Amino acid sequence: MAAALFSTAILLCLLPVLVLSNGFPAAMKLERAVPANHEMEISQLKARDRARHGRLLQSLGGVIDFPVDGTFDPFVVGLYYTKLRLGSPARDFYVQIDTGSDVLWVSCASCNGCPQTSGLQIQLNYFDPGSSVTATPISCSDQRCSWGVQSSDSGCSVQNNLCAYTFQYGDGSGTSGFYVSDLLQFDMIVGSSLVPNSTAQVVFGCSTSQTGDLVKSDRAVDGIFGFGQQGMSVISQLASQGVAPRVFSHCLKGENGGGGILVLGEIVEPNMVFTPLVPSQPHYNVNLLSISVNGQALPINPSVFSTSNGQGTIIDTGTTLAYLSEAAYVPFVDAITNAVSQSVRPVVSKGNQCYVLTTSVAEVFPPVSLNFAGGASMFLNPQDYLIQQNNVGGTAVWCIGFQRIQNQGITILGDLVLKDKIFVYDLVGQRIGWANYDCSMSVNVSATSSSGRSEYVNAGQFSDNAAPQKLSLDVVGNIIMLLLMVINMFL
Repeated sequence: MAAALFSTAILLCLLPVLVLSNGFPAAMKLERAVPANHEMEISQLKARDRARHGRLLQSLGGVIDFPVDGTFDPFVVGLYYTKLRLGSPARDFYVQIDTGSDVLWVSCASCNGCPQTSGLQIQLNYFDPGSSVTATPISCSDQRCSWGVQSSDSGCSVQNNLCAYTFQYGDGSGTSGFYVSDLLQFDMIVGSSLVPNSTAQVVFGCSTSQTGDLVKSDRAVDGIFGFGQQGMSVISQLASQGVAPRVFSHCLKGENGGGGILVLGEIVEPNMVFTPLVPSQPHYNVNLLSISVNGQALPINPSVFSTSNGQGTIIDTGTTLAYLSEAAYVPFVDAITNAVSQSVRPVVSKGNQCYVLTTSVAEVFPPVSLNFAGGASMFLNPQDYLIQQNNVGGTAVWCIGFQRIQNQGITILGDLVLKDKIFVYDLVGQRIGWANYDCSMSVNVSATSSSGRSEYVNAGQFSDNAAPQKLSLDVVGNIIMLLLMVINMFL
């Protein structure tokens, strides 16, 4: 009796509508999801399940958490990367985290010139559309092909009617291939529960050719994970499906082997400051107004930092160091050298301004602040603008990590500056925020649910005793089956 009452209570609480007659549930007509003769193709069943899982994810909404590896140190790795699972059956792909581009792409099975091994001690993989039962190449007539036009030199192959692309990066490397649609598998955090092996359909690039640094094996990865704002970016695709919020965050560890946190959601930190994004720009451009050393603003004309005609200040995790235009670089280096000239010996090494010292850089070098529109300042410790080149017999050589860009009014803030800070990219509010932070610690993440409320979860570095409880889609399916059995009792 207790079990029956409990089942009835579940039924009354969870069913959307019940028509009552004389105090009892009226007869309900049930439609079969599977034909009575059970003659249904496996592909049809999988398609039905994928659609159902997609609806479940859209109704849940939450935070998507990605692992992070790599480090800013150019003498070790010089990039941060994450692991994705693509296709059916899902395979692992290691991709560089890049906020300076829009498209996710991975090496394809037919790739020409792609690296075979990696010095990062990771197993490289090749995506094979023919081996994934859920993969679909994007044709020229597919409306999703137009997304790529915003992000790359997209076009159509006359020979095979495939939506093709070609990318050229700032370091001279490049890749080309075609777009494909397939399942991205990920772990989703909903409230206090972890929904593992969740999936969503995304469009990404299948690289058939690579050039430049992309073909070098010393720091090779499987591809690049673009986090830009255009329609082809994964963050835009998942947001449009209602799977994830249109905001993402990262916290990149600078020391102790690197790593960090990468989530689709907003990391919540009371010390965050925000500056507006410059509208209608292809990258994450912000308005840098001035640079201060030891609290004193440098004599730099503000027009040096203005955003126009491809100029301005860009936040880019795909860049290892940081770059200043000539008009800003010279005053910056001069101010640092003048501040430490009594304590260290300045030297020039391979064209870079360096310093020989026998004490800690924190005791000698001045603080630096980058001052942005909206009153937000980014405070840099010496390790945020210096790189240790060598250390012999207790004597260390530290060099300015900011590099000079000649004949270009552009400033690029790469991993050297971005590490050891929380960064939030709020694409809805069109702003970027940051705060200094120990990225080995956990973070609180906010995600807007379907009801419009903000839900907070503990994400990032999960411990065994603090990890969210797992809630699989199989469990959800079992609950639904139980409810159908209860309904059948009243028919």
